[in-house]
Amino acid sequence: MKSSTNTEQPTQRLNRRRLALIFVSWPILFALLLFVPAGTWTWGRGWLFMLVFALSAIAIFSYLWRVNPEVVIARSHLPAGAKRWDRILVSYFFFPTVWSILPVAALDDGRFHWFPVPWWVCGIGYALLLTGMGITTWAESVNKFFELNVRIQTERQHIVIDTGPYAIVRHPGYFGGLLTAAGMAVSLGSLWALIPAGIGSLVLVIRTHWEDQTLQEELNGYREYAQRVRSRLIPGIW
Repeated sequence: MKSSTNTEQPTQRLNRRRLALIFVSWPILFALLLFVPAGTWTWGRGWLFMLVFALSAIAIFSYLWRVNPEVVIARSHLPAGAKRWDRILVSYFFFPTVWSILPVAALDDGRFHWFPVPWWVCGIGYALLLTGMGITTWAESVNKFFELNVRIQTERQHIVIDTGPYAIVRHPGYFGGLLTAAGMAVSLGSLWALIPAGIGSLVLVIRTHWEDQTLQEELNGYREYAQRVRSRLIPGIW
C-alpha cells in the first residue's frame, strides 16, 4: 500500500501482548523448521542465519519505532477488511512456500548435503538477504499504511505518495521481498531451497499485479501516480 509520510501521532495503541508473542514464537518456529529437518543442533549455518535474522529484526523494529511507529503498531494488531483473494493467496500459497525455504535448506545443507556450496556463496546470500530487508524497511519507514494484507484503509484516510522508494517503483516492499527470499535460501548454503523461494517469488509477482489493479480501481490518485512511476516491481523492467 502507498501513503503519505507519517507526521501525526499514532491513532492506535501498541498491542504489547501480541508483539511479545511474535518475538517469542518466531525464534522457536525458526529453530524447529531449521534444526529438526537438519537432524542436528550443531548445524553452524543454521545458527548463523538465526543470529543474523534476529539482530536484523531487532534493528529494524528499533528503527521503525523511531521513524514510523504507526507501521509497528499496525503490525501488532490483527488486520481486518483484507481482500478475500489476498487472504487466500498469502495464507495458502505465499507463506507456506516462503517458510518451506528453511526445512528444504536444512535437509540439503544440514543433513543430506545434496549440493554443497562454499561459504563465499553464503556471503552472496547474506548480501541479498540484508539488501532485501533494507529495501522493505525503507518502504515501511515512509509508509504508515504498509500492512501484510491488501485493503484500502479508508478509516485512516489512505492516500498516495511518491517519495522514498515509491518514486522508483510502485511496490518496493515486494521487490525487497524477492531479494529476501533468494537470500534466505543462499545464505543457508542451499541451492535446492531456491525452488520454494522461486515459487514464493512468483506468488509475490501475481500479488503485485492484483494489488496494483485494486489500487488503481479503488484508491484516489493512484492511476495518476502509476502514470508517473511506470515500474510496478523491478525498475525499468516491469
